[in-house]
Amino acid sequence: MIRRFLVIALLASCATVSHAQPSLPSSFQARTIHSPEAADIFVRWGGKGPVVVLIHGFAENSDSWAPLAADLMKDHTVVVPDLRGIGKSSKPESGYDEKTQARDIRAVVTGLGYDQASVVAHDIGNAVAYAYAAMYPDKVVRLVVLDAPIPGIEPWNEILLDPRVWHFNFHGPDAERLVAGRERIYLDRIWNDFTGDPSKPDEATRNFFAATYAQPGGMRAGFAQFTAFSQDARDNKIFEQVKLTMPVLAVGGEKSFGPLQAVIMRHVATNVREAVVTDSGHWLMEERPAETVALIRNFLGSPDAGQTARRGGCCQSIILGYEANPLPGSASVFKVPRKSIARCLHSGVSEQVQYGHCLNLLADVLSTLLVF
Repeated sequence: MIRRFLVIALLASCATVSHAQPSLPSSFQARTIHSPEAADIFVRWGGKGPVVVLIHGFAENSDSWAPLAADLMKDHTVVVPDLRGIGKSSKPESGYDEKTQARDIRAVVTGLGYDQASVVAHDIGNAVAYAYAAMYPDKVVRLVVLDAPIPGIEPWNEILLDPRVWHFNFHGPDAERLVAGRERIYLDRIWNDFTGDPSKPDEATRNFFAATYAQPGGMRAGFAQFTAFSQDARDNKIFEQVKLTMPVLAVGGEKSFGPLQAVIMRHVATNVREAVVTDSGHWLMEERPAETVALIRNFLGSPDAGQTARRGGCCQSIILGYEANPLPGSASVFKVPRKSIARCLHSGVSEQVQYGHCLNLLADVLSTLLVF
């Protein structure tokens, strides 16, 4: 009887833990730093070692980085700000373009007494991180981008045709009125459209983030992130003219951007490592945290990110070439089996196996083309 009680209690405890709202380590310090761009940025930081800045995305805040922050703080100084308008940062009327927010991030880094840092980003944080790397290239040691497009960087125009990105153009006073008091309904649509697992994010996480955006001015500021996309696209066309040279890790969820994330980053950077998280959609920290954390940790600690980038180059060249020069009537590289692409871009194998996967991918592409 006692044993049965203990088992039930243990299961209940595990269920409680697994459905707790996300939270950064309690040992982290907290501070609000004033940006010269007229915003007050709330930031938490902790750990000791090389500096890593984590930039969150939309429908979340800085607490979304809880699994990664808890791991990296063992041997890194982890800096985790809330973007302007989100979480505990101020919600100014303007300044939601990526360049302004990159300057916010720079104010946070220098305000804490740091200079160089690696940067890890997700979702709309990718655009801010890209702008930061383009504006301060000598201050970024390594860059990681997780599963999201960058406005203006191809195939941006094709991405805009996807009905799931309807929210890119849903903003303004009427949108604010429609969503007021219904923030959870609005955010559920976004979470559900891009997840690979309908149970993720879980209920506690959804309620926590929905409450964040239900704060006064929260949805106005959230919508402003998307209003700025047209300006971001114009700025990125200029940034794109000078390629990033620091090592870049481009991570896509298999059921979301997948290998396309690396295709995007190849347009703006010269040293890109590809990774695809199997069985995951867009919400990598919620759906596959252990796998995603391991990828990022290995990249940040890798002595030569360029070697894997070069080894994966044959696969990337096939994908880029097929996308750029499809035969009439063919659609895209995604007619090729996704598992073939994922195997080819997988970095944790020997060079001989990598080239074998490359040849298999080439065979699959040729088989697809023979249809036409």
